[in-house]
Amino acid sequence: MAKAITPADLTITPRDVRFGRDARLRRYWLNDDPVATAFYNALSVTFPRGEAFFCDSVKAFRDGTPPKLQGEIRAFVKQEVIHSREHVAFNRHVTEQGYDTSRLERDVVAQLALTDGRPAIARLAATTALEHFTAILAHALIADPRHLAGGDREAARLWLWHAAEEIEHKGVAYDTWLHATRDWPRFKRWRIKALVMLITTGRFVNGRRRGMLDLLRQDGLTGPRIWWRLFHYALVRPGMARKVAGAWLSYFLPGFHPWKHDDRALIGLAESDYADAVMPEARAA
Repeated sequence: MAKAITPADLTITPRDVRFGRDARLRRYWLNDDPVATAFYNALSVTFPRGEAFFCDSVKAFRDGTPPKLQGEIRAFVKQEVIHSREHVAFNRHVTEQGYDTSRLERDVVAQLALTDGRPAIARLAATTALEHFTAILAHALIADPRHLAGGDREAARLWLWHAAEEIEHKGVAYDTWLHATRDWPRFKRWRIKALVMLITTGRFVNGRRRGMLDLLRQDGLTGPRIWWRLFHYALVRPGMARKVAGAWLSYFLPGFHPWKHDDRALIGLAESDYADAVMPEARAA
C-alpha cells in the first residue's frame, strides 16, 4: 500500500472572498494583450463545471478515509465551491464584453460527459490528473509575477487567490486516489494513472487551444500570425507551458506525490491579503 506524504502540519483553509463585483475590467484586462487575456478567460469558463466534477469525484471515495483526509476533503470541497462562485462572477465579465462563451461551455460539458458510465475510480483518476495540472500552473503563476503583470487589479487578485488555494489542496485528490487504490498492485496503479494523465493532457491542451482560438476569432484575430502568438505565449514568453513541463513529467515517476515538492511558501505571498476572509470553521481548526 502506498503512503501519502502530505505534510502533517498542512492546514487547508477556505477563504470566503469576493472579487470585482463593482469593478469593470478592460476587454483585454491582462496587459492589453488579447492572447494572454484569452488564455485566462477560456480557462475560467471551464472552472464552474470542472470543479463540481472534482468535488463529486473525490466525495465518492470519502467514506472510510482516515479522519485527517476526511477533514481535508471537506476543506477541499469548500474551497472549490467558492472558486466556482468567483469564476461564475468573472465569467459574467467575459460575456459582458460581448464574447459568446456558449461553445466553450458546450465543449466542457462534452468533455466531462466522456466519463459518463465510467467507474467512479476512473473519474477520480481524471480528477487527480487535472488537479496536478492546476497545481503546477498555480505554482508558475505565483512564482513568476510576469504572468499577471499589467493585469487589472481585481482580476489579478482573483487568479493569485485561486492559485494559492490550488497549491494548498494539491494533495487531496491524490491522497484520496492512494486510499481508494490501496489494495492495488503498484504497477496497476501507476499504469492507470499514467494512461489517464496522457489522455487528460491531450484533452486539456486541445480544449484550451480551442477555447482561446474561439475567443480570439470573435475579436477578428485569426490566421498564422495568431497561431504563432499562441505558440510564443505558451512556450517562449512568458512560456508557462515550457516552465511546467518538468513538473508535469514528475507525475510519471515511481513514488510520485504532489507534496514531494513543498511549495507552501508561495501561499504566503497571497494569503495575508485574505486573512480576514478565513471561514470560521477553518479558524477554529
